[in-house]
Amino acid sequence: MLLIKILWILHVIVALLLIVIVLLQTGKGSEAGFAFGSGAAQTMFGASGGRTAINKITIVLAVCFMVISFSLAFLQSKAASGYKGVLDKAKKIEQTQPPVKTDNKQSEPVLPADK
Repeated sequence: MLLIKILWILHVIVALLLIVIVLLQTGKGSEAGFAFGSGAAQTMFGASGGRTAINKITIVLAVCFMVISFSLAFLQSKAASGYKGVLDKAKKIEQTQPPVKTDNKQSEPVLPADK
């Protein structure tokens, strides 16, 4: 399942990017964050400041994270639906092997007589 492996790698990358973007955001009263300096955020993201660009990136990464999560859950459930379990394998092995014959005959248990 190459698709599942690719999705897992993409999922980890998106998760790490989402963590970084969320950590770059600041509270409501601040500008774009300490990572860009005091005036660098306005020149980097335009006249409106960094809040809109960082918010858009956060929304896109969050949507990608959710879509990949649902896709992985769906694909893993499809892959796991063919699993029969250990007991079904044991029944198949038991049915394919011939029964074991023994020569020693066991007598029936002797019950104690009533007095």
